[in-house]
Amino acid sequence: MNTPEATQQLARMISGYWISQAVYVAAKLKIADLLAQRSQSVSELAAATKTHEPSLYRLLRALASVGVFAEQTDGRFRLTPMAECLRSDVSGSQWAMAVMMGEEHYQAWGELLFSVQTGEIAFDKVFGKPIFEHLSEHPASAAIFDQAMTSVHGSETAPMVRSYDFSAINTLADIGGGNGIVISSVLKTYPHMQGILFDLPHVIEQAKASLKSAGVADRCQTFSGNFFESVPSGADAYLMRHIIHDWDDDKAITILRNCHRGLNTDGRVLIVESVIAPGNDPSFAKLLDLTMMVLPGGKERTAVEYQRLLEASGFELTQIILTSCDVSMIEGRKIG
Repeated sequence: MNTPEATQQLARMISGYWISQAVYVAAKLKIADLLAQRSQSVSELAAATKTHEPSLYRLLRALASVGVFAEQTDGRFRLTPMAECLRSDVSGSQWAMAVMMGEEHYQAWGELLFSVQTGEIAFDKVFGKPIFEHLSEHPASAAIFDQAMTSVHGSETAPMVRSYDFSAINTLADIGGGNGIVISSVLKTYPHMQGILFDLPHVIEQAKASLKSAGVADRCQTFSGNFFESVPSGADAYLMRHIIHDWDDDKAITILRNCHRGLNTDGRVLIVESVIAPGNDPSFAKLLDLTMMVLPGGKERTAVEYQRLLEASGFELTQIILTSCDVSMIEGRKIG
């Protein structure tokens, strides 16, 4: 039997995109950046953003009602703690995430029903090609995507490095390691270690400056290529953060088998992902799993599913370490 409380809660969920799209528009217009130094009137903000003043006021009034911005008694708007997070120039900024979610992601999510009905990828239906191919052809969107991923995953790096003992690893390869932040952090923590950073050619070129800035370029080789074809050989361990969840089981097994071939004897793979727990408790991983279904066609997995994935690739699941954030370190040792 339904209750008024349940009805109200569901109604808020149903209209949730009203708020997310309003936040997107404010982010796209960089309203928070404009308010960084002082409060401003709507007429000032409308002039700066080349928007329709009455419509902009209605947007800001709505956002102020949920704690994003605040309208003062003199009619001027100022930042709130949440609005501070929409500034593009602050640590922990959510600006790129708000823009990314409001554009391609929002359009793809509009075809969630298509994915559920067919098992196919909504993003491909909307844009005519896979997401990573789309991003490679749209540098501006790719830059926002990279910023968004850094804002989301940046806080995971320190807990990840603290939670796992890398001391027995002499050479660590970061597969799909992007800008090199993760491998740099591990190398700085373990001065004896040598590193390998592997990603697509254009990514590696950008990452070289990051490695140099971190002071680890002399201990980290860089290689470019396609991990569906091969990965650099000779490492004691392969690290993959938020790589495996982008792909379905067949593609994930292809990546893992390539790692198996490249690993030294008794080597290991370290998969950093969310692990779906059983039961009905609130779970970010279960919602992220829908994003994987709609966008790249991947999935979040349970511990049992990771065990099966590893065994199919020539590994034994040896441990899963839950970090202090939303991800776990999933370790698989090479067998055979």
